[in-house]
Amino acid sequence: GEMEMLAENPGNIQGWMTDHEGKLRIAVAIVDGVNTQILYRDTEEEEFTPTLTTNFKESVSPSFFDFDNKNVYAVSNLGRDKSAVVVFDVKNGKELEVLYENDKYDVSGIYYSRKRKVLSSASFVSWKRERHFFDDQTKQLFERLEKDLGDYELGISGMNDDETMYIVRTYSDRSLGAYYLYDKEEDEITKIHEVSPWIDENEMASVFPIEYTARDGVVIPGYLTLPKGQTMETAKNLPVVVNPHGGPWARDNWGFNPEIQFLANRGFAVLQMNFRGSTGYGREFWEMSFKEWGLDMQNDITDGVNWLILEGI
Repeated sequence: GEMEMLAENPGNIQGWMTDHEGKLRIAVAIVDGVNTQILYRDTEEEEFTPTLTTNFKESVSPSFFDFDNKNVYAVSNLGRDKSAVVVFDVKNGKELEVLYENDKYDVSGIYYSRKRKVLSSASFVSWKRERHFFDDQTKQLFERLEKDLGDYELGISGMNDDETMYIVRTYSDRSLGAYYLYDKEEDEITKIHEVSPWIDENEMASVFPIEYTARDGVVIPGYLTLPKGQTMETAKNLPVVVNPHGGPWARDNWGFNPEIQFLANRGFAVLQMNFRGSTGYGREFWEMSFKEWGLDMQNDITDGVNWLILEGI
């Protein structure tokens, strides 16, 4: 039960990272209130040294060390529009290799097998979360889970050291989902717990992905929630609540939203749009929002309403 201080925050460190042996080797700091700096050391006996400073438009986010504890796997948009999975030489502050880049969406996460010491997958969000697999075993695992739970989005929230037992979380636009235990050796999926058993998903409204073109030609993605029983083909002349996300450097996702469900239950269609400046669609789409708050960003919202009128929804 003893505690030992490894390092003290001078006040500007936003995050720390250990290698696979638990040695504290990386720190991420904010400098000048705007720029981000990666600091590195080879051993815990050494001082941290800055190796890369990026401005607020660019980022390199170390995820974990490679399995030699030398370089790191990171999510980076250095010199490119979309954030990609890269091998990053953290000691010299340089990208070595791009492992996966999506041409439409930023990569949002990277995962690995602790037992097998391999990179397993990367995730990105289109209208739903999607995965790129680096590893056949991981791909087969998700294919097996989707066979039984494919009506839902799913993620792995825990596993044993042998990677034979997995805790799986599901969710959807109409449900907060449940936790399941997957026993790989027995090939059995057992429900552990329903997250919100008081919600009957059959009474909830569906959330549909949409996109429309703004007045200057920019394509704006979003979501339209329709009252229960309505489809994109049948929805006509509905009252609508427009619900833009906050941030504004954030984004709406497909999933369960109690406020949206409440409005849909009262007969409203609900329009959510990822106006320019929303995150996850690359730097260019994000930078289109600079000095456009209340201008082009606001037009994107209005143009979404005009699209609904044009469609007769």
